[in-house]
Amino acid sequence: MKQSMQKFMHGLNKEQKTIKLIQMKKAISNTSMIRFIRLPLLLLLLLAGVNQLMAQDTTKEKAPVVKKNSYVKNTFEGNHIIDNQTVMVPIKGTFEFDIQHRFGTVEHGWKDLGGLFASANMLLGFSYVPIKDLQFGFGATNDRMQTAGTIKYALLKQTKNNKMPVSVTLFGNIVMDTRAKNSSLPIINVQDRLSYFSQLIIARKLTENFSLQVAPSFSYFNNVDAYYDEQHVIQPKTNNGHISISVAGRYKLTDGMSLIANYDQPITQHPMNNPNPNIAVGLDMKTSGHDFQIFLGNYGYILPQNNNVFNHNDLSKSQFLIGFNISRLWNF
Repeated sequence: MKQSMQKFMHGLNKEQKTIKLIQMKKAISNTSMIRFIRLPLLLLLLLAGVNQLMAQDTTKEKAPVVKKNSYVKNTFEGNHIIDNQTVMVPIKGTFEFDIQHRFGTVEHGWKDLGGLFASANMLLGFSYVPIKDLQFGFGATNDRMQTAGTIKYALLKQTKNNKMPVSVTLFGNIVMDTRAKNSSLPIINVQDRLSYFSQLIIARKLTENFSLQVAPSFSYFNNVDAYYDEQHVIQPKTNNGHISISVAGRYKLTDGMSLIANYDQPITQHPMNNPNPNIAVGLDMKTSGHDFQIFLGNYGYILPQNNNVFNHNDLSKSQFLIGFNISRLWNF
């Protein structure tokens, strides 16, 4: 390198040689610096390319993300809609206390203040949700001093993408008549005191404000009223089993108030004393911890099998009444 520089500077004076020499040294230094920087840059670019290829391969190898179903909420405001259960099951850990009341019929007018001072039926009950979608309950009513154990389970839930278009819930109870045995109440054993109710509830939230449900049910009484015919043979007045169907709906008027209605139609035809259908309308008022319903209808009992089999109130004869349901909820 020295010899080539000397040949290159041959014929120049000392000052020119010094300037040229400085310029050439700078050029050589810059060239060396560029080479020194270029090598790491090339290595960095190479590593970046490798990382990008690996990231693309990893993305291709990843399993597709499975989206969880998003369920429709608040199809109804609570457990009850007038005389029926709704499709709803509260969240896990919910304890609920219920007061249900049915006054007398309004047909007597001012004599008993539209049934408010007539004989009434009342039920006190509570329920708890120990695990998700499963509720147990217990209640007692002054109607024949009956006690009831209940169970409710949400089988299916309506999804927002309509993959599951409806919600489906099972409800059932077992009821015992606890009155003391006497001459007019010839109960033979414990089995004769029992009755049962089972219901399949199918509901859909059609819009944000409007929900509808249909619920076929089956009631069964171990012991039914009977009589002796002309041949002194015992004949039942009603069948032990009874099929009926209920249609109920809710329309939200405001965030805290809804218009509610239900219709109950008996299907089974009995030898005697066929029950009448029920029509009821009312208001549902909801707060964070309370649900209050007040309504008019012609079901005078509270337990569902009693209403479905023994209802003889006739709307055409003004045999309807005022009723209310109050629910108080706590979460544990």
